[in-house]
Amino acid sequence: MLTRRHFIQTTIALFSASVSSPLLAKTWPTGSQKSAWDARVTPPGYNAATTNPWGVHERFLPRRVTANDGLVPGDIHVDAVARYLYHIEEGGTAMRYGVAIARGNLYEPGTYTIRRKVEWPHWTPTASMIERNPEYAEFRNGMEPGPSNALGSRAFYLFVGDRDTYLRIHGTPQPRSIGGRASSGCVRMIMAHINDLYPNVKVGSTAYLYSAEDSVTAQT
Repeated sequence: MLTRRHFIQTTIALFSASVSSPLLAKTWPTGSQKSAWDARVTPPGYNAATTNPWGVHERFLPRRVTANDGLVPGDIHVDAVARYLYHIEEGGTAMRYGVAIARGNLYEPGTYTIRRKVEWPHWTPTASMIERNPEYAEFRNGMEPGPSNALGSRAFYLFVGDRDTYLRIHGTPQPRSIGGRASSGCVRMIMAHINDLYPNVKVGSTAYLYSAEDSVTAQT
């Protein structure tokens, strides 16, 4: 099983930020519509390191940190205990973001490949999601993109080989869930934060989701 042990050093330096889409979706947003939605989910005067109208703990705001040697630039590591996502950069650093993970045993640690990335995706709940959350039934044929869509403004699609796991790293219209266990399996991010991350993540990158059950022990 993957562990979280010493895969990131937490030396902090402040950083200032300058379910599969249905194949026959009803509509696809235009470039101007995407831009308008991006403006709606980006707070006025947005600065990634300090802007926080969502009221999340300040440790969940984006930070540039020092990465341990040997980590591959471009890869993503999700520390499910601390609720952090790290995107490894060239030069020995990583960008760290706060996340929410899945409730209970719905969280699935493992090694995944990002085979697809989408701006303003559609969302279709699985049958098991509808069974657990009957209110999702109205979206069984898909939820159109937009700021209230369950996948938010951006989504990375996680695969094992050529198999879609239906797990995503995605934006959320529920930013106050960041830091908690809230989703049906996916990793959630604040939409403004995943919008910053999105252009820096390449299709084919590896995403490591570490166990949420590992204990944190002091190092001497």
